[in-house]
Amino acid sequence: MNEKTYTLYGAPRSGSSAVETGLRLCGLPYRVVRAASWEPKSAREELARVNPLGQIPTLVLPDGSVLTESAAILIHLGLTHTESGLLPADPAIRAQVIRGLVYIAANCYAAISVNDYPERWTMATTRPAREKVRQGARVRLHKNWEIFADTFAAGPYLSGKDLGALDILAAVVTKWSGTRAHLRKHRPGVFKTLHLIEQHPVVAAVFAEHWKD
Repeated sequence: MNEKTYTLYGAPRSGSSAVETGLRLCGLPYRVVRAASWEPKSAREELARVNPLGQIPTLVLPDGSVLTESAAILIHLGLTHTESGLLPADPAIRAQVIRGLVYIAANCYAAISVNDYPERWTMATTRPAREKVRQGARVRLHKNWEIFADTFAAGPYLSGKDLGALDILAAVVTKWSGTRAHLRKHRPGVFKTLHLIEQHPVVAAVFAEHWKD
């Protein structure tokens, strides 16, 4: 294996698709280790050794250091590989892109976690009670995306004139929990922008591998 190869722990249809897109835009060699908490036969133990939370994506850099959290990984790649365009060169625009990345991590990823695993966020044990928690999380999630759409719409991409890290992460995370359908109805402008993002050759190639059907 190339000593400069990155190791990405991930799974199809997961947030690792955003990091994989970032790695390709940077032109970096990488290998994917399939690991996910919901896949018992995947490399979950190997993942736990580098990330005790067992979360994906987890990226091991060539020097052996570990990066977690999609937004943090994309910011790192953008700062260390400026030619990739993941982060804008203009400081003011770059600041807003970083703001948007952290917004998604703090407000959207968090709500998705509650939506997917309501039992982790309530002491209630009955299915109806947990379902109310799930429904509340989804309402909050969609509201958070509406605010995002009203805040980050530079054009033609979310990052500005060129595709970047914010576009990639938004395109991935909006695929979950009914967000695309909600945006199509309530924020059609951003819905169209997401479609434009997915037409980018690198994004299209990665997404075709992750969402084969």
